[in-house]
Amino acid sequence: MAFLSTAKDDSLSRIVPMLYEGSGVVTTRNDVHYVVTEYGVARLHGKTVRERARALIRIAHPKFQDELTRAGHDLGYL
Repeated sequence: MAFLSTAKDDSLSRIVPMLYEGSGVVTTRNDVHYVVTEYGVARLHGKTVRERARALIRIAHPKFQDELTRAGHDLGYL
């Protein structure tokens, strides 16, 4: 899966800590092996939720990484 890390002129991260309630999910987390942004590649296959969260934060836009890390801790992912 490949996408830009941000939307709306870099004001919104596309990598988020949680989906909105009621969001449709087409692909399960076990089906996604790689996520690619302009900041790198996250290999997710066979990793724990904690490892997946860390890998996705590393490929998020740098200005959102601290916020995503805090959210990951608050939600118990990290």
